[in-house]
Amino acid sequence: MSASTEAADGRNADVALRDARDLSGHWLGLNDRVCVITGAGSGIGAAVAQGLAAVGAQVALLDRNAEAVGRVAAALREQGSSALAIECDIADEAAVKAAAERVRYELGPCAALINNAGMLRAGSLESVSLAEWNVVIAVNLTGYLLCSREFGRDMLEHRYGSIVHVASVAALHPQTRSGSYSPSKAGVLLLSKQMAAEWGPQGVRSNAICPGMIRTALSAKFYEEPGFEAKRAAVTASRRVGEPVDIANPAIFLVSDRASYINGAEIVVDGGLGCMLMDMVPRPGFNQTAQA
Repeated sequence: MSASTEAADGRNADVALRDARDLSGHWLGLNDRVCVITGAGSGIGAAVAQGLAAVGAQVALLDRNAEAVGRVAAALREQGSSALAIECDIADEAAVKAAAERVRYELGPCAALINNAGMLRAGSLESVSLAEWNVVIAVNLTGYLLCSREFGRDMLEHRYGSIVHVASVAALHPQTRSGSYSPSKAGVLLLSKQMAAEWGPQGVRSNAICPGMIRTALSAKFYEEPGFEAKRAAVTASRRVGEPVDIANPAIFLVSDRASYINGAEIVVDGGLGCMLMDMVPRPGFNQTAQA
């Protein structure tokens, strides 16, 4: 090989490396795609919106709290991203329809939906009121269906799209004294699978994520108690409490083409909480978790 050829190869390698770096942000193939995130005013939803905007997606942020979601969208626009904030109660069918129409008009057809909005009303099964039971189901389960149908219309029409439903480890293990929270999240898992089975042949994927202990507004008060975080961290294999970005990253991957053969899946993201059961059973001299 001549010196000139070696030099040319070196320059080509430099160009290839530079191009690879330039394209690294678009590895997921989400550039300019319209992605809708519910519950985007804080926590996991805000983290998903930030992550999607960072890889070039056009994001529509839905939340009942207009002020909060407006702040998140404004911050993204200041960074040069395309972000649309919409006040929306996902349990209200008319509001969801109006939001879908606005996204379609201002950004274009929806290519990805992250169903994330959720709520909890505490109460034991013998005492929770029917009204509180129903309001949680309306948001956590029915709201997911309403958003999937309205934003999914674009996906079904174009025979392409991906939906991610944020459920909970409480869908797999009952979270006591939390009213209908666990039943609603368990319903999300089956809704996701049914959607995958019905819409998969039309090019639309549906998957669910089950977060474990994530530091969000829903649990913020707990962490004000001295020693609380350490106790929670101790029952995870990773020995830490999760952050919203820990859920945002897999959600973003799932809506991307890199996950094109993942459909109807339930992905648990809990820092290893689920594998700690036997370590929490007292065995003197063998484990530490049970004594933590």
